[in-house]
Amino acid sequence: MRLHITLEDELVGELDRRVSVRGRSAFISAAVRRALEDAWRWEQVEQALGVVDAAGHEWDDDPSAWVRAQRSADRHRVG
Repeated sequence: MRLHITLEDELVGELDRRVSVRGRSAFISAAVRRALEDAWRWEQVEQALGVVDAAGHEWDDDPSAWVRAQRSADRHRVG
């Protein structure tokens, strides 16, 4: 789909120096895709906030021991 966007001259100049005039569309498409994926990830993080209670977990007393136990319980783990 064609899309009309406006960019500052300096930004277009830097874009052209890095990817050339012929590479503009692909670069901008990849940048927009990455920005949208980042925005989606942040939405997921924000939705997950508060899902796990602050206390009352089996790892509260000694988190490192709990992690070691989880790791040693995984027979597929190397080391």
